Amino acid sequence: MISLNNILVLPILLPMASALVLLAFRKNNKAQKVIHLIASILSLITAIIIFVSIREFGTVSLNSGSWQAPFGISIVADLLSAIMVLISAVIGLSTSLYSFAVIDNRHVKYFYYPLIQFLLMGVNGAFLTGDIFNMYVWYEVMLISSFVLLAMGGKQEQLEGAIKYVTLNLISSSFFLAAVGLLYGLAGTLNMAHLAIKVPLLDNQNLVQLVSGLFFVAFGIKSAVFPLFFWLPASYHTPPVAISAIFAGLLTKVGVYSLYRTFTLIFVTNEEFTGTLLLIVGLGTMLTGVLGAAAQFDFRRILSFHIISQIGYMIVGLALKSPLAIAGGIFYIIHHIIVKTNLFYVSGVVNEYSGSYKLKELGGRFKVTPFLGFLFLIPAMSLAGIPPLSGFWAKFAVVKAGFDLQDYITAGMALFVGLLTLYSMIKIWNEVFWKPDPNEKNVSNIIDSKKKIYLYIPVVSLAAITLYIGLNAESVWEIAQEAANSLIDRESYIKAVLGDMK
Repeated sequence: MISLNNILVLPILLPMASALVLLAFRKNNKAQKVIHLIASILSLITAIIIFVSIREFGTVSLNSGSWQAPFGISIVADLLSAIMVLISAVIGLSTSLYSFAVIDNRHVKYFYYPLIQFLLMGVNGAFLTGDIFNMYVWYEVMLISSFVLLAMGGKQEQLEGAIKYVTLNLISSSFFLAAVGLLYGLAGTLNMAHLAIKVPLLDNQNLVQLVSGLFFVAFGIKSAVFPLFFWLPASYHTPPVAISAIFAGLLTKVGVYSLYRTFTLIFVTNEEFTGTLLLIVGLGTMLTGVLGAAAQFDFRRILSFHIISQIGYMIVGLALKSPLAIAGGIFYIIHHIIVKTNLFYVSGVVNEYSGSYKLKELGGRFKVTPFLGFLFLIPAMSLAGIPPLSGFWAKFAVVKAGFDLQDYITAGMALFVGLLTLYSMIKIWNEVFWKPDPNEKNVSNIIDSKKKIYLYIPVVSLAAITLYIGLNAESVWEIAQEAANSLIDRESYIKAVLGDMK
């Protein structure tokens, strides 16, 4: 167990160390690619070890500098943290390979690979921190890295999207920092396990509710929930597609993870109010996102709006608060990270062949590249919730939780949004793959074989994972249930961090 505790810091240290090494090799593009790939593989191996160990031994923590919690900075991994670190490592490795095909030397020269590693460091830090202020710090690491990546290339639409992105995220950071300050003033601690004990016992619960509202706004902006989502569809379609893909898979899920963590561990006293607020926001997010997607005719903009829509399902899972609903929300996070990243990968492959993301300029793709059409259908139909793919089981869990609680409006909305999602995916299929090429030119029907390998390996791998989750839903569902139980059982987290000191 001692060795496992020490391993907890590796998902943070490995990306940081590799980013620094990459900066030292900034003039050698080939060396950067090799170092980045090795770092991504090592991160995945580390994440697998942590995940397997946490499933076997339960929640573990590491206190920095030999300072015992709550005085030292804690790194904590329960099963949900381990799941998120593992998925981020999978996405990091697949994006590494994909980047070799779509990121040009100019982007590499301007520190693309170090920035990706710093981004992953921030993501993993947010998943593993046991200190609410350090969560803020890791958010800022993500924000700085992602802003530079978003603006990289200097095109007008990129800069416009980056300005909107950074402005709203700085507002989010301001709410976050204000909430942290107020919470420390109230409780005298920032260790999340210690807060879990002290916050429910505070006399001024009205002020606690206000602080929880500030955290909700901060995490809500990061998660792109209704009505705070406008920055996302304005920015995610603008950078190179490898950047869009890793953003789509991971960044909003850090916000969702933070909501799950804080509203099951710390803010648990006024559940009726917070549950109602989360439910209204979740339903609004589902509906506005899917309606926005239905109105778009750009491949990546459609996918960007569907990020918002699918976030709504995750928020609804948290809002319903039953063990089934929380497990369903966690299952949904697992499914969505894989599927959404892969759909952005597919959009990039289409762009490599046809030179456009605009649906009206595309067509005939299934005739010339039928394998790509099948690879699109797997994540697309999964996103829409077609059985037996992973999205079906994720939606089924959330809908069933709604019916079990006799919340028929929520269950009905989830089903309705699923139908509109299917409409959007069929629209992409018809416009990109099925209709004749409007220009009858079939631009770039042949891709260099080496480049093609780097494009297709990530797409095939994530499609295989999607199929595995769908066809082996029982085993994945068991993991989601264990993670949900660890969230609901606050005592196991508190004891792992604080021991017998309360």
